[in-house]
Amino acid sequence: MTAIRGAAAITGAASGIGRALAIEFAQRGCDLALADRDEAGLRSLAAELGTSRKVSVHRVDVGEASDIARFASEATAAHPSLGIVVNNAGVALLGTFEEIDQVQMAWLFDINFWGVVHGTRAFLPHLKTLPEAHVVNISSIFGIIAPPGQSAYAAAKFAVRGFSESVRHELAVAGSPVKVSVVHPGGIATAIARNSRTGVGVTDNARRSQMIERFETAAKTTPKDAALRIIKGIERNEPRILIGNDARFMDLLQRLRPGTYWAPLQRRLEKMAKGAK
Repeated sequence: MTAIRGAAAITGAASGIGRALAIEFAQRGCDLALADRDEAGLRSLAAELGTSRKVSVHRVDVGEASDIARFASEATAAHPSLGIVVNNAGVALLGTFEEIDQVQMAWLFDINFWGVVHGTRAFLPHLKTLPEAHVVNISSIFGIIAPPGQSAYAAAKFAVRGFSESVRHELAVAGSPVKVSVVHPGGIATAIARNSRTGVGVTDNARRSQMIERFETAAKTTPKDAALRIIKGIERNEPRILIGNDARFMDLLQRLRPGTYWAPLQRRLEKMAKGAK
């Protein structure tokens, strides 16, 4: 069991799952180091949390390794008991592989994959000095299945999964006190779809609107419920944390039909979309 205590560092903390996690951690007695590019969002969250816990805010672009290194240094100096790190920040990119260019793919990987790698590397030396510690890396259900139109996003989230599982095994073999969980949320009611970028080759603007509408129709899990599930997973030292009935269904489907899951899944999604109208 990993106790929720001391302090926690969260990237992408100004909104969505990150914000919900900050609130839930604070209610359990954690101090917080909160990172995001959205400084106004961080200040708003800090004000909401009040003065009952020690909260530090840090403007961080997780696509920049130097920003993450600075964040880790400042956060551990401000919170010597910091024992939980949540690499949560992420972005989305709409378009097939042929519709996105290499610059856009690199942009997404810098944030969604390298941000996780750099965050883990920057905090790990400190975490290893503690009696117990936990790294939580946010992947996606698209780190388990790979839909069309999500080649960049799925590739990065699969990479987060593989990286996290390998590091977990390395730490276990070494007898380290640091545990690693990888999180696979299904549809969470956040603004990630509305804030997504569009591939340079996408010329049909209606597709973006349709994608946002479908995501918001299917996104049934609230950020608070996602945060509560993650906290339960940390407490239980769960190596893989699935969030939502949709994520559990898709995980089961790809286990049963690992190479051919997309056709039945597409039919189910289309049926859901029609039923929502």
